[in-house]
Amino acid sequence: APTGPDFAAGVALSEIPDGGLLAGHVGGEAAILYRGGGDILAIGAKCTHYGGPLAEGLVVGDTIRCPWHHACFSLRTGENLRPPALDPVPAWRVVRDGDRVQVREKLSPPGHRAAPKEAPDPIVIVGAGAAGLVAAKTLRREGYAGRLALIGAEASGPVDRPNLSKDYLAGKAPEEWIPLRPPEFYAENRIELTTGVEAESIDTGARRVSLSDGRTISFGALLLATGAEPVRLDVPGAKLPHVHTLRTLADSRAIVAAAKTARRAVVIGSSFIGLETAASLREHGLEVHVASKDSRPLERILGPEVGDLVREIHESHGVVFHFGTSAASIGSDSVTLTDGRVLPADLVVAGIGVRPRTALAEKSGLRVDRGIVVDAFLETSAKGVFAAGDAARYPDPRTGEPIRVEHWVHAERQGQAAARNMMGRREPFRGVPFFWSQHYDAVLNYVGHAEKWDAAEIDGSIAKRDFKVTYRVGGQARAVLTMSRDRESLEAEARMESG
Repeated sequence: APTGPDFAAGVALSEIPDGGLLAGHVGGEAAILYRGGGDILAIGAKCTHYGGPLAEGLVVGDTIRCPWHHACFSLRTGENLRPPALDPVPAWRVVRDGDRVQVREKLSPPGHRAAPKEAPDPIVIVGAGAAGLVAAKTLRREGYAGRLALIGAEASGPVDRPNLSKDYLAGKAPEEWIPLRPPEFYAENRIELTTGVEAESIDTGARRVSLSDGRTISFGALLLATGAEPVRLDVPGAKLPHVHTLRTLADSRAIVAAAKTARRAVVIGSSFIGLETAASLREHGLEVHVASKDSRPLERILGPEVGDLVREIHESHGVVFHFGTSAASIGSDSVTLTDGRVLPADLVVAGIGVRPRTALAEKSGLRVDRGIVVDAFLETSAKGVFAAGDAARYPDPRTGEPIRVEHWVHAERQGQAAARNMMGRREPFRGVPFFWSQHYDAVLNYVGHAEKWDAAEIDGSIAKRDFKVTYRVGGQARAVLTMSRDRESLEAEARMESG
């Protein structure tokens, strides 16, 4: 139930800290008041992504950022300005009478923006994941009125992919939470969603996409949001029915179903997906072993100290690690490792990484180099053809180096930017990568991008799970990892954005 003062009844101005926030409610609906620069503004208190407490967030200008997953909202209108939040929060009219502040009626949500006069028509989006959905949603929000087609190879349509290895896989989230949008959303927004269909070729000259169902669709602008696909094991037995990868809703469903009768699981690889899968399978009560070529989990990305903490967290929940090894072969009830050990297993999950889906772009003559190469506006080597998400390799605005980032929130933000640029906005993409990883009750937040670093500065206590690690190259902060320090993660992101 909402706590704090009832803003509808009014509060004293002195109760709202200057430049700060006051939590309360409006007629039983949780809300926050912000006071700054002569303004007093009121919006909803719960992030529309996972319900994060905005009162604990960070105010930047006239926006507020959620402490959990870095969504961003307008303090003036409640508009969701940046993913992962896809819906606005409510906003109310505020009146001031002397030293008394009172919240009145709700404000109407912002209307659609005016589209450029010469927007391309139609627009086709290949890839119905997070980047594709947000691009389609953004196009309508930006006033695009032309034909809009969203084509996905997966049968499920756009889903909350991070949940597939976290709460959904652990049996804590119902399946109705998983679709990012209900079917009526696509009809209401005139988005032609086609699922279970591959784009087979692109004729960039004739501006046509050929689909696996025999259809051909013309485009004025095209977005490739083809994402990534799991790297599959190449060992004897890798194609047995109890061996799985995890990328799609169908993959997660299959593992959940297998976990109901399995007793012993082996996870190959100590990647984020592999470790989150291990944690989820422990929630199902399975005996879980993890075989990894590394010497500790996540060391290459996060460093040895954090790697040791992650290992300790998992071992405290019963996971058994086998380092410096991998699968040599898989039998019907066991996995033989490269060091000769044999692990009993009636469920095997490979979490050994993903690779970008670039075959369509390469076949179509687009420039490909460890990803689909795009410029600062996310446009490929073919004019009017854009790419976003896991498959896109773009210039890092902070270093100028080409990078490819496999983060779900980042893919959504690139989809948003690509949509605006397809309509001629010409806004360079400057988003800072962000992801979170959940291991039981421990959550890691990571902002920035540091494939390598020459210094890792630790502030706080890793043993107490209260710390910040700053990864530097030549003295410059490239990335920041936090645990139990959500606000510091937001502050690091804001500093990186401002340069």
